[in-house]
Amino acid sequence: MGQVVRAAERLRAAEEVIAQLRHGLDVVSVTLPSLRVDVVSLASEMPYPLVDLGRCNLDTALRLAAVLQGLER
Repeated sequence: MGQVVRAAERLRAAEEVIAQLRHGLDVVSVTLPSLRVDVVSLASEMPYPLVDLGRCNLDTALRLAAVLQGLER
């Protein structure tokens, strides 16, 4: 049962991070439609599951790049 609890805690932590990412991206009008928890990584012994940023179209990639470049300045 302890392993199930740890898996649930890891999933909850990943979902919280994804929610934070979605909110931050919404602020700059960028949507990553495939942003999600990589469910395959939940089965591993890694400390936390992987966050799948997913695929996006060229327009979204360009907007994301522009936002990130603006942060560097």
